[in-house]
Amino acid sequence: MSDAVDHLTYNKLELEDIYTKDGTLDYKNNPANKNTTGTWKACPYILGNECCERLAYYGMSTNLLLYFKNHLNQHSTTASRNLSNWSGTCYITPLIGAFAADAYLGRYWTIAIFSIIYVIGMTLLTLSASVPGLRPSCVSKDVCHATDGQVAVAFAALYIVAVGTGGIKPCVSSYGADQFDDSDEKEKKHKSSFFNLFYFSINIGALIASSVLVWIQDNVGWGWGFGIPAVAMAIAVGSFFSGTRLYRNQKPSGSPLTRICQVIVASWKKRGVRVPADNSALYETADNESAIVGSRKLEHTKDFSFLDKAAVETESDHIKDSVSPWQLCTVTQVEEFKSIIKLLPIWATGIIFATVYGQMGNLFVLQGSFMDISLHDFEIPPAALSIFDTLSVIFWVPVYDRILVPVARKYTGNKSDITQLQRMGTGLVISIFAMLAAGILEVVRLGIVKRNNYYDYEHMPMSIFWQVPQYFLIGCAEVFTVIGQLEFFYQQAPDSMRSLCSALQLTTGALGSYLSSLLVTIVTDISTKGGKPGWIPDNLNRGQLQNFFWLLAILSVLNFGAFLLISTWYTYKKPVGTISRKLKDDGTISSERLTN
Repeated sequence: MSDAVDHLTYNKLELEDIYTKDGTLDYKNNPANKNTTGTWKACPYILGNECCERLAYYGMSTNLLLYFKNHLNQHSTTASRNLSNWSGTCYITPLIGAFAADAYLGRYWTIAIFSIIYVIGMTLLTLSASVPGLRPSCVSKDVCHATDGQVAVAFAALYIVAVGTGGIKPCVSSYGADQFDDSDEKEKKHKSSFFNLFYFSINIGALIASSVLVWIQDNVGWGWGFGIPAVAMAIAVGSFFSGTRLYRNQKPSGSPLTRICQVIVASWKKRGVRVPADNSALYETADNESAIVGSRKLEHTKDFSFLDKAAVETESDHIKDSVSPWQLCTVTQVEEFKSIIKLLPIWATGIIFATVYGQMGNLFVLQGSFMDISLHDFEIPPAALSIFDTLSVIFWVPVYDRILVPVARKYTGNKSDITQLQRMGTGLVISIFAMLAAGILEVVRLGIVKRNNYYDYEHMPMSIFWQVPQYFLIGCAEVFTVIGQLEFFYQQAPDSMRSLCSALQLTTGALGSYLSSLLVTIVTDISTKGGKPGWIPDNLNRGQLQNFFWLLAILSVLNFGAFLLISTWYTYKKPVGTISRKLKDDGTISSERLTN
């Protein structure tokens, strides 16, 4: 009898151990089985989706400046502003998608729905460049005339794409990281490698886009140039749906903005109440499970202690049968809000970096278009030079993961290599050198123009390949800063706000684009006074583009200084507890949150 009981107990423990402890569910809303869902089994479908989606995005956007200028017949500064504004919108819409994912839809359905919207936008963009009546009429390859209606259709398609990408960008990286159980040390250690591989897959797509697709757009036509990315996006949707049975899904937890507002209102109502010295006296749910669906409890911190008033219990809180969250909040709910506040200064330092990064598809392309783009009998599209940024990323990701990480672990004693903040700061420094390289190149280029009177040359005789160092440095900076941001904003976000915080990280790209547009407008207004051509005229041979790069380098130095001050103040999040799956005698499974 004793042997039978022991055998039954062993079987129960064995069955309990096969379920994830982070609260994830499978596609049938049952507790996720560790053996049949998640980890590297599910990731190929997510990475395939991201690779194809990025191929579509970069295949459409890399050469877009010249499409605006040559085919929609827009002035250089107008084209630059329009590109920056559209790019910025692509990084603002993720706030909408992230809110939908965290609050109501979950990451799976958000990615699925917005991917379909994306395909619709790409299809319309393809039609606008290929169907007679919708496409601009051209007398030569680079001399076209677009009607207001044709421009409107093209921009309508682009902004539909911007909406579509808003549901994908903030969710895919987080959804991939969700496939690894934080409470399982074997799975958790793969999470950092996932973010590196995720960014690697992005750049495989970008590599094809910046080489093959840019050449097709310049030499075959924009109908094919936009049509192939549209097909790639359709493949991305198919790849994502193919992995449905393998995915682990987090439950949506309701509106995070509502919970933040509840903390603000409750703390304001109790602004005259004193916070007890013993933080254990603050209100928290009695059971081990957090009151917020899909979120672990968080330890109390001393930061922003005025918000703790929202968790101070008073007699009036218990007049009704149920406690109103607008009157009394749990410690975890308060700490969620504190986590978001602490992320904001780090987030702000990403804006200048995003402005620098944005020049790769903007003023770097314009600079390259005035250089020698011939290679024997072959003409190199200026936007194709971004391939060296992609190659740089593809080179540095494995170097970082396989060489720098082990060395860092050996010398720092930190099992997670250098910290996420140290990684981000390294990238910020490298980005400064990228701007210096671009500025020095422009000084040298203009020196040749001046000495040889090349002012009216469409392509002055200096090889475009002199731009390679600045692209390579941008790629190196990406590996440190952008991947560091992806991991940092995922790990430091409250469990129930991971999509929202990923979207918050992405908004630095939007604000960077808008800042770039603003800076271009300001320097154009100032530098063109008195009839001067200005820093960024239509003919760059008569401009002073290097001054814009010096400006960005100075802003980057100041930004790095601010980052150093903020990072010394930041304290990392401390979650409490995991979920224990228990097999009941009736064969059903119960879940219980355990305290660490």
